[in-house]
Amino acid sequence: QVQLVESGGGLVQPGGSLRLSCAASGINIRPYAMGWYRQAPGKQRELVAGITSGGSTNYADSVKGRFTCSRDDAKNTVYLQMNMLKPEDTAVYYCKATYPIIYWGKGTLVTVSS
Repeated sequence: QVQLVESGGGLVQPGGSLRLSCAASGINIRPYAMGWYRQAPGKQRELVAGITSGGSTNYADSVKGRFTCSRDDAKNTVYLQMNMLKPEDTAVYYCKATYPIIYWGKGTLVTVSS
């Protein structure tokens, strides 16, 4: 059974940092493109960051310069380092694996508030 399990979410003050992890089981993520998405209340799910199997990354304009996506294939894990967090970053963050089947995690809640 394939599982993607996100962790590392929580409550943080504006300007703070969090590091999200996405641990995969049941698949070897090495050939997979991995992505982080988020969904805020009342809004559609949106791409935050992606990383190809080769390690190339792309980011939403709203997080460029603040968030960094990385992967450790040996640990079967993908990370999202989030710095300089803003209240508008508040959302449930989801991990996605693509190739050739798409898998989603169940998400982890990030709340940015003072």
